[in-house]
Amino acid sequence: MFTGIVTGLGRVTAHTPIGDGQRISVACGDWNLSDVAIGDSIAHSGCCLTIVEKSAGLLKSDVSAHSLSIIAGLHVGALVNLEKSMTLADKLGGHLVTGHVDATGKVTVWKNIAESWLLEIEAPAEIAKFIAQKGSITVNGVSLTVNRVTDVVNGVRFQINVIPHTYQVTNFCELAEGARVNLEIDTIARYVERMTQFQRG
Repeated sequence: MFTGIVTGLGRVTAHTPIGDGQRISVACGDWNLSDVAIGDSIAHSGCCLTIVEKSAGLLKSDVSAHSLSIIAGLHVGALVNLEKSMTLADKLGGHLVTGHVDATGKVTVWKNIAESWLLEIEAPAEIAKFIAQKGSITVNGVSLTVNRVTDVVNGVRFQINVIPHTYQVTNFCELAEGARVNLEIDTIARYVERMTQFQRG
């Protein structure tokens, strides 16, 4: 489990074929790896990956071909948001995040407004019902609050206010309109939907 509070940035430096997937290498710069061990789970832009190799400033993880086909931002050269899995002693500064990407969305608006940034994302219909005003959503592994929701023909568009701190410490600093981003819906919303299925019969 994660909180959606990004603590480091890394750059994907290589893909090495392994099985039907790829072993991806991520250069982590000065991000503290002293407490990272082989087998640990690290969120890479919202995708939970298991560390299989570790060296000075470098982490490697295996990703299946299927995962690479549905997850955005793990290509060579990509800047990725990094977060270590939480412990029961950690502060829950964001919201409960599993690291399982539900869908990718398309950035339709990304512009600076005063000291903040307006981020609008179009998401597919299958997750539209889980996105609500003032609710939580994870974008590229970042815990964010939805400010506005508009239903559209093929899904939903939602808006988020990105504060300067978030812009500076995440890969949002390299975001652009038209980019694909990883989305994870709120865990509570997922269970509410499951329970209402039974209530509806």
